[in-house]
Amino acid sequence: MKHFFLLFFLFTLSLQAQFQVNGIVKDASNKKPLPFATITSDDGSNTISDVDGKFSITSPKKIASIEISYVGYLKNKISLENNRIYYTVFLAQKTDELNEILISNVNPAIAIIKKAIENKNSNNPLAKLKSFEFKAYNKLIVTANPDSINGSIDSVFVTTPFGKHFKKIDSTDYQFKEIIKKQHLFQTEKVSQYQFNNQRLKETILGTRMAGFKQPVYEVLSFNLQSFSIYDSKYELFETKYNSPIATDALDDYNFKLLDTITISGRKTYMVYFKNKKKRKASGLEGILYIDQNNYAIAKAIMRIKGILDISGIHEFQYIPEENLWFPTQKKFKIVKGVNDDDIKILGGTIQFDGDIKQNLKPRKRVESDYIYLLSQTNNFDIQYNTPVKIKKPIVEVEIKDDAINRPESFWEEYRKDSLDIRSQKTYLSLDSISIKKSVESRLNLGRKILSGYLPLKVWDFDLRKIISYNNYEGLRLGIGGITNDEFSRKYRIEGYTAYGLRDYAFKYSLGLGARVDKFSNTWIGVGYTDDIREIASTDYAVEKKAFKIYDPRSINFSTFYKYENWRISVESKIIPKMESVFVLANTFVEPKFNYAYNLNGTLYETYTMTTATISLKWSPYSDYMQTPTGRIETDKRFPKFTLQLTQSIPNVLNNDFSFTKIDFKTEYQIKYLNGQRTFLLFEAGRAFGDLPLPQLYSNSPNNLNKETVLQRITFAGKNSFETMFFNEFFSSEFMSFQFKHGFNRIYIFKKIKPAIDFVTRMAWGNMKNPETQVGIEYKTLNKGFFESGIELNQIYNGLGLGAYYRYGPNHLSNFEDNIAIKLTFIVDLGI
Repeated sequence: MKHFFLLFFLFTLSLQAQFQVNGIVKDASNKKPLPFATITSDDGSNTISDVDGKFSITSPKKIASIEISYVGYLKNKISLENNRIYYTVFLAQKTDELNEILISNVNPAIAIIKKAIENKNSNNPLAKLKSFEFKAYNKLIVTANPDSINGSIDSVFVTTPFGKHFKKIDSTDYQFKEIIKKQHLFQTEKVSQYQFNNQRLKETILGTRMAGFKQPVYEVLSFNLQSFSIYDSKYELFETKYNSPIATDALDDYNFKLLDTITISGRKTYMVYFKNKKKRKASGLEGILYIDQNNYAIAKAIMRIKGILDISGIHEFQYIPEENLWFPTQKKFKIVKGVNDDDIKILGGTIQFDGDIKQNLKPRKRVESDYIYLLSQTNNFDIQYNTPVKIKKPIVEVEIKDDAINRPESFWEEYRKDSLDIRSQKTYLSLDSISIKKSVESRLNLGRKILSGYLPLKVWDFDLRKIISYNNYEGLRLGIGGITNDEFSRKYRIEGYTAYGLRDYAFKYSLGLGARVDKFSNTWIGVGYTDDIREIASTDYAVEKKAFKIYDPRSINFSTFYKYENWRISVESKIIPKMESVFVLANTFVEPKFNYAYNLNGTLYETYTMTTATISLKWSPYSDYMQTPTGRIETDKRFPKFTLQLTQSIPNVLNNDFSFTKIDFKTEYQIKYLNGQRTFLLFEAGRAFGDLPLPQLYSNSPNNLNKETVLQRITFAGKNSFETMFFNEFFSSEFMSFQFKHGFNRIYIFKKIKPAIDFVTRMAWGNMKNPETQVGIEYKTLNKGFFESGIELNQIYNGLGLGAYYRYGPNHLSNFEDNIAIKLTFIVDLGI
């Protein structure tokens, strides 16, 4: 969901005054670019060329000359000319090599990297130091360089059979340049305190300010743009992890080349270039490591991914003589456009890069997205090490102080490395003004609620799921319900609903009361009562909130329900790191609404009572969480996720009829690729021990109507349902299932018809213990397994699509047509 929040940032479209020189470095003999050449100006500023040999060097004052050096080449000093900002520099190869560091026939870079790997623990501050703490100031902007924008006003003509005709004036570039001269597109600042006590590292956000928002969007603050430590075995760049160039097995993944030697902070370092061995485009990291010649520590690192996006991360360090250690002092992260044929959205739409090639394969005119870039800079200061560090609330990795969003301007002036330039000042003024005028924050909060399935009205959030629905038992179901919000109270809540079925002529209702007993762990104690109906043989995890759906395709086809009356006491908490937990004590009276009885030792139960204790846990070990003034939130949903639920009956309590244990488990894994493709994996399993009626067992989420022809069975596809499995066809007391789904890029057919192709396959196995106890309903078991595969053409037009599925394997049906299911699909793209 966090990506949805960022869509609000581009509700509108500086560099400091400085001297800038751009250019490219090439080999004088073959005219090929020279990547990572060193460029040094006469005032001491320096930079390196990128993988394409291009460079840009800036200075607060005018530069008279630059010197370019590259290992194995003669240096070239260039005198700069007035009114010229781009230079092509040629370097000639030396006749001699760097024999002083050549070790026989061995690549010297390999020997250096091996030393760096061997000495990682003695050079890694997280491993060498007992403790440390420091403050950090971060500034993130989305902007563009106005000097790169043409800014012309063009005349647009259209071609007709009668020739060219004037259509309109296109002033887009001009308007964009005028805006970007004055302000950035987005801007945020943050001051944090980092603490490490030899066990864990915690960030406490002391102050945060976000242009256009009185209360910042916490999900933005949580973006992990680059790794904290360069020594981690997996280096993270733009929320994607890569094998580190100094990981233990780095030599298997990377090629290395010694480029030069350079002095940093008075210490000589090797300049080593690394590149992923894989040949395919954008297959991994590349960049430069500056390695201390004495202790083989990293003195500076440049990490880069160049492909559909050009992403770079720079780490700079300060040498501490007392510890013989390089400590991190600065990080810089930048995203600019790479080479992409398709439109690319990143950070949920904060930046969109339009494709370079239109569908007619002709290059298009450059647009605003070609100039936009994201830049994040972090400076560390007040560094202390090997002193006692006490970390408060250590179970969370990131915490925002309650007063962080209300810091005065004096606070920011104290911690900023440089005062804000005019362009940054105008960014706050402009975006704050636009935010107030367009009610951006209130619209954002409304959007959050609606995406969660609620419509807020003063102290009450109306539950959109309860208003209207349909199933084959109740017919049309009308209702109203909801829950109190923070305007009512942050310590107490009331929730409930009432509904009426127009076919069964019966009211259903629920009422619950809750009280928060601990803010930090968001622990609530609640009591409730519900009188309603539920689909048979379905599993609901108490720890999972029901997702909001504009429509629920499977419920339309339900016809087999049971009525239940449920009293419950519950405790929900997030006291365990990265885990949500719910404990429920419940007494439930069940009345099946179909021909059914449970046979227990000769006694038939047509209705029954269960008294149960349930513990439900959801563990997200790779997700990122943040402790905010309003509670703990999952800011970055990562996979895999694991959910476990244990239900135990309590004998001889409140008229309990049965003795049983039920265990349910599922794990889900999701991968979203930058090129738009995606993969989803789901594994589920469950087992019931003891005496348990069929309504509380498993049906494996069937979604196929019991009709004769394929066309009669056309309905909407479910999210994770078996589309060729008929309703009430299989039941199990123990089962396991696996689902695989891969989505490809959307295919352009017409302007408004661009379907997304998904391939899906599902399989399940199950068994029914003591089938003689289940009386009155005919069914089959999954002992031999169930298999289906299909193709979906989703979002063909306005979210509508079409899916075709085929059933095969041991439960393949004799009539070929009965194995086929055709379904409509409906996906609303909310950009989240």
